[in-house]
Amino acid sequence: MSQPPHSPPSRRAFLQRSAAALAAVASPAPLFAKSPAMTTSPLFKISLAQWSLHRTLRKGDLDALDFAKAAKEDFGIEAIEYVNSFFKDKAEDEAYLKQLKQRAADHGVKSLLIMIDGEGAIGDPDDADRKKAVENHFRWVRAARFLGCHSIRVNAQSEGDWETQMKLAADGLARLTQYAAQHELNVLVENHGGLSSNGRWLAAVMKTVNHPRCGTLPDFGNFCLDWSKRDQPEAWYDRYQGVKQLMPFAKAVSAKSHDFDEHGDEIHTDFRKMIRIVLDAGYRGYLGIEYEGGGLPEPDGIRATKSLLLKVRKELARDDAYAAQ
Repeated sequence: MSQPPHSPPSRRAFLQRSAAALAAVASPAPLFAKSPAMTTSPLFKISLAQWSLHRTLRKGDLDALDFAKAAKEDFGIEAIEYVNSFFKDKAEDEAYLKQLKQRAADHGVKSLLIMIDGEGAIGDPDDADRKKAVENHFRWVRAARFLGCHSIRVNAQSEGDWETQMKLAADGLARLTQYAAQHELNVLVENHGGLSSNGRWLAAVMKTVNHPRCGTLPDFGNFCLDWSKRDQPEAWYDRYQGVKQLMPFAKAVSAKSHDFDEHGDEIHTDFRKMIRIVLDAGYRGYLGIEYEGGGLPEPDGIRATKSLLLKVRKELARDDAYAAQ
């Protein structure tokens, strides 16, 4: 039977209302509940460089078109960095590039950049040859733009003394960057042998070019100044100093790895020290796995590098210097 208007509530209704009120007091809505905008982002993200699988690709055990699939399904990585040597004659092959782009999209994989080799010396002493080398890169700028990349990686190869090479490399890079900027693309230089593996020299080249679209791709391991003398300590530039000098211009970073100890740490590079240098520079982008060792099969080397990166990221996330970032 319904109660008359304004009649006193029944005992049962009173108890139900009281219980609800007590529950509301005991369990107030959290004042600082995380919204999507407040979700903490990782200190850095992880990508996979195609060079990590160069032996597998060269043996024909993996088709270059399936690189994105392998990154996602075999390694759980959702961002990739191509190397042009694995599709060298496809820079202007629209059908091939469409397949490459579609396969990445099908697997939810982001294409970040293309590493360019074998297209001539951007700092060639001969002006005509330098111009040709620069123009050889134009098709890769267009290909990278089509694939949705943000950059191409190039080499600052040159000849001559310190100052001469700096001027020649800066000239070639300036010309290429001017073209890439028209396509909203960056031109990145990796420490990759010769004077480019001298952090002070390459930083000076960046300052000479002085263009927001021209930057660096610091590699943890490529600091050998003279490969013919690689067994001699003087042939190597200090890798930690080099990365520190290149980070102000970095738009990508290569986490180079070769060999690991029983704890899973890389024996040639202190990843904790190196990643602190990267983070202290304010970088929060991708660290690209580039396994180049021979002690482990390539898939195992990739997994070992990823595990190390995740371990260090977790450790550093608890550090007061980075926890609030």
